[in-house]
Amino acid sequence: MSDFEHVFEKPPEGAAADWTIPQNWAAYTEVEHQTWDTLYARQMKILPGRACDAFMRGLDALDLNAGGIPDFDVINPKLQAMTGWTVVCVPGLVPDEVFFDHLANRRFVSGQFIRKPDQLDYLQEPDIFHDVFGHVPMLTDPDFAAYMEAYGKGGQRAAGLGMLPNLARLYWYTVEFGLMKEADGLRIYGAGIVSSATESVFALDDPSPNRLGFDLERVMRTLYRIDDFQQVYFVIDSLEALKDETLKDFGPVYAALKGKDGLAIETVLPTDQVFTRGTQAYAQRGGRFAA
Repeated sequence: MSDFEHVFEKPPEGAAADWTIPQNWAAYTEVEHQTWDTLYARQMKILPGRACDAFMRGLDALDLNAGGIPDFDVINPKLQAMTGWTVVCVPGLVPDEVFFDHLANRRFVSGQFIRKPDQLDYLQEPDIFHDVFGHVPMLTDPDFAAYMEAYGKGGQRAAGLGMLPNLARLYWYTVEFGLMKEADGLRIYGAGIVSSATESVFALDDPSPNRLGFDLERVMRTLYRIDDFQQVYFVIDSLEALKDETLKDFGPVYAALKGKDGLAIETVLPTDQVFTRGTQAYAQRGGRFAA
């Protein structure tokens, strides 16, 4: 968190009680619009044949390549007509309860700022490119849209049960860094991957990470790190299957997890469905884009 600039303990000046702020699209500079266009063009050289069908359809449906940073007043009517979701601006990372409330009401929170031109390859803090390019196309899919709403409602419950760390792992390994099976092989749907030029390749092609079948309890036990490529990716069968898993009562899962330690990132259990048993060579070399 120390690397994040946009962190607040209370809504800053100009923010509403729910932490939302105006996008103020007219205030973006030409350099900022060019940064979006550069990032978009770079990803579109990589993602066809790698990103899942739902993501590629969502990009087309929302026309996120209309020129520069998308105007929420333009894309929200399209998104709302498809799945009832809208995108709202927030000043940065918001408290958990605010985040969950927005998701539970089909509002996806996005940062307002975009990375600087010298940060194209890596930015730990999520910006509007990560949030909108990475996340929003998936919200055009009805099953994923339902999953995200259910996650928001589940977060409100988990907070009261002391299970937020476990629920956060589910978000990390699905919404941010998830893979899925499609007819032609494994595909990306996680926003942290599709918005990254380097991880879009690493996640599918590199021999280093483990790629394991999705299991809800297993995922909720698995630790993660936020500052490097992943050492494990979990593979879902479909977005419908992911939605169905989330609509279940998590009570028995939470009960089973009580008292259990988190699993180290590189762990492969005898019960895991293994798509790829990784070498872990990248992590052993020290990570952070090691050669």
